[in-house]
Amino acid sequence: MIVRGPVVALVLLGLLPAALWPATAGPIAAVWLLGVAVLTLVDLLLTPSPRQVELSRSPDPQVRLHEPTSTTLTLVNTSARDLRGWLRDAWVPSAGAGETRHTVDLPGGERRRVSTELRPTRRGDRPASGVTLRLHGPLGLSGRQRTVEVPGVVRSLPPFRSRRHLPSRLAHLRQLDGRSAVRTRGQGTEFDSLRDYVEGDDVRSIDWRATARRQHVVVRTWQPERDRRVIIVIDTSRTSAARVGDEPRLDAALDAALLLTALATHAGDRVDLLAGDRVVRTRVGSGTARTALLNRMVTALAPLEPVLVEADWTRLAGAVTGLTRRRALVVLLTPLEPAAVEAGLLPVLPTLTAHHRVILASVADPELEDLRADLGGLSAVYDAAAAERTQELRRRTAQALRQLGVSPIEATPDDLPVALADHYLALKARGLL
Repeated sequence: MIVRGPVVALVLLGLLPAALWPATAGPIAAVWLLGVAVLTLVDLLLTPSPRQVELSRSPDPQVRLHEPTSTTLTLVNTSARDLRGWLRDAWVPSAGAGETRHTVDLPGGERRRVSTELRPTRRGDRPASGVTLRLHGPLGLSGRQRTVEVPGVVRSLPPFRSRRHLPSRLAHLRQLDGRSAVRTRGQGTEFDSLRDYVEGDDVRSIDWRATARRQHVVVRTWQPERDRRVIIVIDTSRTSAARVGDEPRLDAALDAALLLTALATHAGDRVDLLAGDRVVRTRVGSGTARTALLNRMVTALAPLEPVLVEADWTRLAGAVTGLTRRRALVVLLTPLEPAAVEAGLLPVLPTLTAHHRVILASVADPELEDLRADLGGLSAVYDAAAAERTQELRRRTAQALRQLGVSPIEATPDDLPVALADHYLALKARGLL
């Protein structure tokens, strides 16, 4: 049962004479209040039950972060009586729901639809909290209320802000594919053609059978291979939960992974993605058509959240090895945190580098540079010294990675996707994939 505003107004109206003339108005006020109570009870008895309304929700929408969408509730009046009141479609705050309160005027046996505008402010699945239906009686004094769970989720997809850089990188990729001078020789490249030997050519490229047939020295030329394997590994452990600016490091890693995926699929390479910490939480790529890979990857990465545990790099490296036995480009998107890298990642890197080309891409915190540059006071000097110490440890860790054959890339959240894509293009140009 609920009591509406008019009841309060009637009660106050009945108490007014008792306050002005307490000696004579007491019995009148008592009769007045009794009458209000009776009318309220009668109105409650005449109020239809909210259980006579069937509620259903439209399919769960998907939208990019900070972009608008809507969800629709369908109300069906299963009784013959007219229903009047209001409905509240509640969502978690991060769903960014607009006006959640809707007026209900539903004749008997009919249906109505009400829509709630949503603009998610966080990536991932943002669920509905519940639907509250409040119906009032014909006198408008009281009513009935019921809150039910009507399942609903809006999936907020990664914004993929770095896609604005994709056209320029694709243009660079087309230049590499169309440049006739791109012919390299060495292990891991595709045979292209035969040509006459010229001074300076590597003698190991001589094709002796063709030389015997043509009666002059002939060498093989090579070109960068297509249909190579790119494996992206995203670390979702505790280090990825640290915030850089307004977002966790994981979000910047997702953006870099999406740009690299878009670029590599256009280049004709096969892309697989793994995301995990102590277990593999997301796996996308194998068996997916290249035209649908990026969309599937965006959908799969949307609900991914950091987990406050240490990464099990032995398990993740085993998952990489299980994908392919051929040489591949393995991109590890993990923070360059000295303690975490040295304890968990360094011991398993020799296994990866023995069979694959490995890149470690990390999100740098620009605040460290700001702290190093600020020497405006005693406290600032201590902060600058701590920042310098942190940077020195990161440089040592990066050097240790290079000695193991890993290429470390560290950049700010806005620059990391571009830096990773440019490094990939540089490897393509040199025929090192």
